[in-house]
Amino acid sequence: MKQLLVRTEHCLGCKSCELACAVAHSQSKQLFAAIFESERPLKRVFVETDGEVIMPLQCRQCSDTPCVYGCMAGAMRIDSTTGLVQVKPEKCVGCWMCVMVCPFGVITEGPDHQVVKCDRCRELAYEPACVSACPTKALQFVEVDGYAREIRKSWMNHLKEVGNHA
Repeated sequence: MKQLLVRTEHCLGCKSCELACAVAHSQSKQLFAAIFESERPLKRVFVETDGEVIMPLQCRQCSDTPCVYGCMAGAMRIDSTTGLVQVKPEKCVGCWMCVMVCPFGVITEGPDHQVVKCDRCRELAYEPACVSACPTKALQFVEVDGYAREIRKSWMNHLKEVGNHA
């Protein structure tokens, strides 16, 4: 299964991912039309910084799924087809247990006091808009092994450069 992974060293904090996410979840699916929608589109990715590191955060699809176990109403569930944690908004009672147990703080309040979280762009055939919008490719939607292989190659190239300058 592909995962949404982040190369923090490439993130500029431009928030293009936030904007693309909101537009992808708007009614019109178009930036200028979305601005004027009566129900403002909500982002599901949050670019945060501590002043040194910039990190886009969204649902990490935790293997232990604390939000699913914390949800008393059954609104948070694991989709049997994709294996992803999804929300059934019609079941959400607004108790916020999922918000309290999410280790990344990426579940937020949506319309009618129901929760909103990253759905990996289900309506876009699981091709996350945030990844497509990232100008530096800091966000990647890849197989974990392939990502790890690229990190190893990058590290080896870095060591070569350091060795050449010594």
